[in-house]
Order: sequence, then structure tokens, then C-alpha cells
Amino acid sequence: MAISLRTTEEIYLMRAAGKIAADVLVMIEPHVKAGITTGELDDICQEYILSQGATSACLGYHGYPKCVCISVNEEVCHGIPGKRRLHDGDILNIDVTVIKDGYLGDTSKTFIVGETSPLNQRLVKIAQEALYTGIKTVYAGSNLMDIGAAIQKVADKARFSIVRDYCGHGINKVFHDEPTVLHYKNHDFLPLKAGMTFTIEPMINIGTHKCRVNRHNGWTVTTADKLSSAQFEHTILVTEDGCEIFTLRPEEDGVNGISRFMINRPSA
Repeated sequence: MAISLRTTEEIYLMRAAGKIAADVLVMIEPHVKAGITTGELDDICQEYILSQGATSACLGYHGYPKCVCISVNEEVCHGIPGKRRLHDGDILNIDVTVIKDGYLGDTSKTFIVGETSPLNQRLVKIAQEALYTGIKTVYAGSNLMDIGAAIQKVADKARFSIVRDYCGHGINKVFHDEPTVLHYKNHDFLPLKAGMTFTIEPMINIGTHKCRVNRHNGWTVTTADKLSSAQFEHTILVTEDGCEIFTLRPEEDGVNGISRFMINRPSA
């Protein structure tokens, strides 16, 4: 498997795209409240993205009709924004991918509307912990399969399941490139090299890992048992001693040992 590496110029451009994607999630948070529709949230995201001189990578992608993906409660991913109105207790993932000067930034966050159940709260916490744990395995010389193994430990300890039908992916000028990043224990042996860019985006379910695709719209993925799912995602760059998180939000800096520039390589 030949994985392309980013040049200094490409890294600069991907930083810019990543920041805009992260800023969309920061911007939209005050609007995520009971009573608003997912379609209204999508419109706000679209207006903001365009104001930053960027475009949505999702809009029109294989016919996808909206600017961002918004997945509520049992929806795992690829939820299509529309007339669905949010209620207290809902959890929803907003997945944002933008294009700026040809390069992409891809990130997502699960939001809680008002007060939700303790089980949903725990699910959201574990999903974010799973992402951070996967990120902490990354440095030049580590292995791609370390990411999934680390995430698996987090999910197993919490007695939650990991979605297997969808994964992280290489990203640059191409939306979905090599490598494929599995979020569960696997044998995809691939030494990581400085300059690789990809997403880590574990989807964690309360119940079964099995999913179903909506037969009517061909996009929205739900858990087979209709129990809740949560996801967090970042776009990262592999560096010699760790990684750079292109899509880090200010609220995350310093949380659970996370920072924009991570040093993950074990001391000699």
C-alpha cells in the first residue's frame, strides 16, 4: 500500500481547512437546542462555511443533498438534515467536511441537547475518550493497527460496541483516500510515516455494533437495535514524535492530555 505524504505547503493548506471545519462546530454549538430543526442547523453551517471562503465537501458528494451530516440518537452517521426537530435529551453528531484551496478538513462532535440520560452521557464521554486514546498511539514508527487496538480497549471496558461498517480514512485533496483506519482490534499492519494525514472517527454504540442503511434515502445509518450511538472525529497529521490535530477545538486543548501538537513517542 503506497500512502502519499504531505509536503510543507500541503500541511499549511490542510491546517487552514482543518481550522475552518473545527470553527464550524464551535460556531454551531449555541444553536444546538430544543426546538430547532436539523435542516435549520445545516443552513447555519452552510452560511458560515461560505463566509470563510470555503465550501462543503459533503454537498453533492455521490448525490448527498446537504452541507453537513447530522445524526440524532440511534442514527450512527450520514443523517440527512431536514424537518426533524430536536428535543431535550437528544444527542446528535454533526459531521463537517470543508474544502479550502483544494484541501479538506474533516471533523465531528456529538452534542447533548439539554439534559439527557446518564447512559447517553456516558456514551458520549466514552466516544470522545475512544478518539483521544486512538490519537495517542500515533507517531512515525507506530502502526496503524495500534489505533484500533487502543480504541477497542476503551469500548470493551465500558461494555459498549464499536461500529465496524464505517472507518477512518486518508484525507488530503481526496475526501476518502488510503489508509483505511479501523476502530477495532485488527491486523492491518502498516508502519506510520511522518507526513501521512488521515481521520480517526470511532462510532460507539450502547448496544449492538450492527447497523442498517435507510432504504428510502440510501444514506442514513442507524443502529440495528435502535439504541443510541455517538461519534467524535479529528483529522490528524503524523509527525516524527506524535501527531498534529488539524481540527482541534479550543475547548479540547488540555483535556485528557490532548493538545494540537501531540508527543506520543515513548521515551527511550
